[in-house]
Amino acid sequence: MENRWNDWKWQFANRITTAEQLKRVLPLTPQEQEDIETCLGAFRMAITPYYASLIEPSNPHDPIRMQAVPSILETHADANDMADPLGETEDSPVPHLVHRYPDRVLLLVTLQCSMYCRHCTRRRAVGEEDRAITPAQLQKAISYIRAHTEIRDVLISGGDPLTMSTAKLETIISSIRAIEHVEIIRIGTRVPVVMPMRITTELTDMLRRYHPIWINTHFNHPNELTPEAARACAAIVDAGIPLGNQTVLLRGINDDAETMKRLLLGLVKMRVRPYYLYQCDLSCGIGHFRTRVETGIEIMRKLTGNISGYALPKYVIDAPGGGGKIPVGYDYVLSRDDKEVLLENYRGQRYRYPQPGQ
Repeated sequence: MENRWNDWKWQFANRITTAEQLKRVLPLTPQEQEDIETCLGAFRMAITPYYASLIEPSNPHDPIRMQAVPSILETHADANDMADPLGETEDSPVPHLVHRYPDRVLLLVTLQCSMYCRHCTRRRAVGEEDRAITPAQLQKAISYIRAHTEIRDVLISGGDPLTMSTAKLETIISSIRAIEHVEIIRIGTRVPVVMPMRITTELTDMLRRYHPIWINTHFNHPNELTPEAARACAAIVDAGIPLGNQTVLLRGINDDAETMKRLLLGLVKMRVRPYYLYQCDLSCGIGHFRTRVETGIEIMRKLTGNISGYALPKYVIDAPGGGGKIPVGYDYVLSRDDKEVLLENYRGQRYRYPQPGQ
């Protein structure tokens, strides 16, 4: 069993996808089972055995469970729900490619994940089919990137690119790396969190051949910072790949400063740089996860000055309708004029900074 447990292909093949399977792992009341089956009519469930093992079975509010197990709240429509909250469809010049910012593009190479997060932004498409980009679609996207010389940065995402075979992923990466004006290739993945055994020597040896490669992953709670996850992150960093983290602010999971502090300090201990803290998007069926924006601002205010600057992510709202990421934060500038700026530090003390002459 141990050998199979550590085999990512076994983990992927044995994902929990039905309420009946989940009942063998977690105690479910008949109502909970019925609610889960109702939810699965709208958005699939998939939980790796590894990630399921992190759930405290007796705690219905366990932060791992809340991210992985469907809730009947997903069926409650919110007036602000949007099918495509980030307006990615509008910024897609060719299938699977989003070109929003001038110098970079998002390449969506698969609709499949090893674990379907209940707060998924792309739930309109992700998980609908176990389908990856076809060779013809890849070539069309590559042709677009090649024709637009302003593109210097390509982010490979999905779904989760690391659910693909190493050979398939290498085909995609090598095609991008062959474009002279592309300087940086990034990969967005939750695999180190939910299926860390996927980070194999075969994978990291392949990625080394295409530097500079960057990876961003997605830890949301300190309970996810396991020895297995730490080993996966170490393997990535030791391969010379900078590793960042994008956390989503989720109600009842990480929406307090102490939990966030433990997460961020745990990440930097694992050599993972906190990159973004996202306000939860307006995707359909995830309204119960959304916090007020003031909550995020207050969390960041409490953290600033109390943990190192390199442990602080940037708190952003990905503006609905395709406006892009907008930084949001506490305003430490109380006033300013031609003569001076009045500032407040993290302790609430005030300081004046004289403006230089014109």
